[in-house]
Amino acid sequence: MTTLAEASLNHPHSSEHDHKKCVSEALDTAEHLCVVRGVQLTPIRHQVLELIWDSHKAVKAYELLDRIKPLQNAAKPATIYRALDFLMEQGLIHRVESLNAFVGCSSSGHQHEQLLLICKHCNEVEERPATEVMQALSQEFDQAGFIVHSKAIEVHGICIKCAALYDDQD
Repeated sequence: MTTLAEASLNHPHSSEHDHKKCVSEALDTAEHLCVVRGVQLTPIRHQVLELIWDSHKAVKAYELLDRIKPLQNAAKPATIYRALDFLMEQGLIHRVESLNAFVGCSSSGHQHEQLLLICKHCNEVEERPATEVMQALSQEFDQAGFIVHSKAIEVHGICIKCAALYDDQD
């Protein structure tokens, strides 16, 4: 079992997390995947992706519009939604259904299922592979004869960073 201190080192917002490198790698991966797939990561799509990766918090479409207006004065809601649709189709971002918001995909290089851990205090979203959980769910679906088209699990709670802050206050 992982201790709170050990898990904290792997958290995207631990003191050891290099967010500039995280963003750079995400954007490099996106550019590479778009070239390989023969699709265009236009300047507006790139800017929207970069704004989403600005933090590990889920961001709403209209927040993106407000933040992109200084860069793209002609941007409209449709501009943002088209960019978001493209980024989702390419697997570069995830929609966080319960928040009606979007977050960068940390595994955009391959098709995968999503387990999103959403902190109710800081609003950060952590994507986890949760292979065993997803396999157990697949077995349940098979037993039920249920054909799954997509699988995403959103869990709301308190992240390790916020839990440590509350532990410090005790």
